[in-house]
Amino acid sequence: MKRRDFLQSSSTLLMGAGLASVLPADLLAMKKSISANGKINVAAIGINGMGWADLTAILKVPETQVVALCDVDQNVLDKRVAELTKLNIKAPTTYNDYRKVLDNKDVDVVIIGTPDHWHCLIMHDACQAGKDVYVEKPAGNSIIECRAMVDAQQKYNRVVQVGQWQRSNKHYQDAVNFVRSGKLGQVRLVKAWAYQGWMKSVPVKPDTAAPAGVDYQMWLGPAQTRPFNENRFHFNFRWFWDYAGGLMTDWGVHMIDYALLGMNADLPKSIMAGGGKFAYPDDAEETPDTLTAVYEFDGFNMLWEHATGINDGPYTRDHGVAFIGNNGTLVVDRGGWEVIPEIINGTPKMEAVARQLKTDEGLELHAQNFIDVVKSRKLEDLRTPIQAGAHVATVCQMGNIAFKTGKKIFWDKDKNKFTDKQSNKFLAADYHNGYKIP
Repeated sequence: MKRRDFLQSSSTLLMGAGLASVLPADLLAMKKSISANGKINVAAIGINGMGWADLTAILKVPETQVVALCDVDQNVLDKRVAELTKLNIKAPTTYNDYRKVLDNKDVDVVIIGTPDHWHCLIMHDACQAGKDVYVEKPAGNSIIECRAMVDAQQKYNRVVQVGQWQRSNKHYQDAVNFVRSGKLGQVRLVKAWAYQGWMKSVPVKPDTAAPAGVDYQMWLGPAQTRPFNENRFHFNFRWFWDYAGGLMTDWGVHMIDYALLGMNADLPKSIMAGGGKFAYPDDAEETPDTLTAVYEFDGFNMLWEHATGINDGPYTRDHGVAFIGNNGTLVVDRGGWEVIPEIINGTPKMEAVARQLKTDEGLELHAQNFIDVVKSRKLEDLRTPIQAGAHVATVCQMGNIAFKTGKKIFWDKDKNKFTDKQSNKFLAADYHNGYKIP
């Protein structure tokens, strides 16, 4: 399914039409039949977008119930509570400050669906408070944050799943297995991309007072204090460096994740990137609307491409990963995968594989996997543990750092940093307002 189609099909969920299509009556009845002593109590922090989608997916698991909602926007909280009430789901306790959620001893599991710049702090504090965590991607908003998140999970021994739900789709797993089978021959180049035509320009808007019901200071958290601007709030936060990393971290963590999995790759040796605001040079966004990054690994290169306002990327797909081998190329996206043979003098070097279509819902399976591990405590069964989420987020951050420095940069795996001072300045996100990286 194309990204824009995915969003359209889930718009009733994300835009507040309710859970009716997500939690059918028979499922609700099933949930009510389970003993209260067997419930896993869930709290969601940040519920305007994917945090709400994650919550609804987790609530499909019969053993779960929502006991707390938290958002800095009271308008969002009121809307979500009303939707739950319409479905005869007991209204959960609501909060504007996530720390009060963590003080609630009844909460077992925390979903973090906030903007990226809050992921690290809330995940650390949740683990410290003894909660298991489902955190949205990208894991951290800097390389140092990614390390801190791994450290927190290990220190407090909590279950932490990152919301890279494609890892739970069977067709993605099948594609990776085919790549690793060796049938493609030597893979020397991997392409990963996101061409997002539905993402249009963000027009410049004046600063204003924060809307009524919004705790803007809490929304800023560790980010630099600036006047409120609608462009930086809710969905569009991802286009500003204070809070996120643009399409590189928004979609890159999904696509590059499978590139790294297929190649069983660690961190790159070098990275270079070029791009800019080529499509909308005068709009409000800070992050590049067009970017190309080249990663050098042992034995192969990985190429990342992204562009907003354009749909047709490589292989006429608006997103995907291509493993280009001597015998053929495997192309995988959210809809399925196929193999295109290399043809020499009219003779294919391997058999083609017709497109293998998606057969399941990754987000729902990802939520089920998380709850299963919450119950079993077998951390090795997690589809996207924080270690995996931090790994791909680090690789994506490297691409942004190469873009910011404007030069080819090199990673010293022994010292766990770049070889130049300019790049190392970007290892950590700047924290403000009295907050410190854990």
